[in-house]
Amino acid sequence: MFGDLGKMIKAASEAKKRMPEVQAKLETSEFVAEAGEGAVRATVNGKGRLRGLMIDPGALAGGSAVAETLSEWILGAVGEAQSRAADAAVAAMRELTGGMSLPGMEGLV
Repeated sequence: MFGDLGKMIKAASEAKKRMPEVQAKLETSEFVAEAGEGAVRATVNGKGRLRGLMIDPGALAGGSAVAETLSEWILGAVGEAQSRAADAAVAAMRELTGGMSLPGMEGLV
């Protein structure tokens, strides 16, 4: 029983030491997603912050119906890019803790 506790304490200590490195890596990582067959491309960093948004000029012609569709594509591309960033953060935390669930470590990356 205490072996597991010792393992958890050691893993938490190692995770705490490596946390700034993991956070910095996620901050500089980029995750890209497209919508509307490439008409919209969103780029977010590992924290899910929008860093870039590209709209194909050909997608801008067509009036209000196109504007509504374009809005949906933008939301879809940004949401997917943020989801990819969140998945990468979860994977980074899992790697950092050796797959163990350590109390208080959720949401740190």
